Amino acid sequence: MIEIERKFLVKGDFHPYAIKKSQIMQGYLCASPERTVRVRIKDEEAFITVKGPGGKTGFSRAEFEYAVPYQDAVEMMKFCGTAIEKERYYVPNGKLMFEVDVFHGIHEGLVIAELELPSEDEPFNRPDWLGKEVTGDKRYYNSYLSTLSNHA
Repeated sequence: MIEIERKFLVKGDFHPYAIKKSQIMQGYLCASPERTVRVRIKDEEAFITVKGPGGKTGFSRAEFEYAVPYQDAVEMMKFCGTAIEKERYYVPNGKLMFEVDVFHGIHEGLVIAELELPSEDEPFNRPDWLGKEVTGDKRYYNSYLSTLSNHA
């Protein structure tokens, strides 16, 4: 499956528009430009995700995600080093949904909005709280952020 995603910094208050919130902890078993393998615990569910390299625009890449037993994910997280902890808010945008991540720990204060699209040229409304686009900027990839955590 191909994931098409745009990323933005958040500059304003999105909270009044959020319809749901989840707690997320994730770590990386492998993080390289060619592939990432992520373990994620989201509320009471757990997943393992494999992502391929990004395309030319930075919007698209292959992604495969599978549910795994919760306790297995807890054990796999031990192989990941420092995990990223964040709250994810779900904010509707027409037929689309922004996922706004509020980071904690070493990344406290970082807030990133992601929007998955059906195509790279899909139009969408830009809410006032949306800031600078950082799609394709590796500094805002969770896999990169996890390497910073390991050196703190």
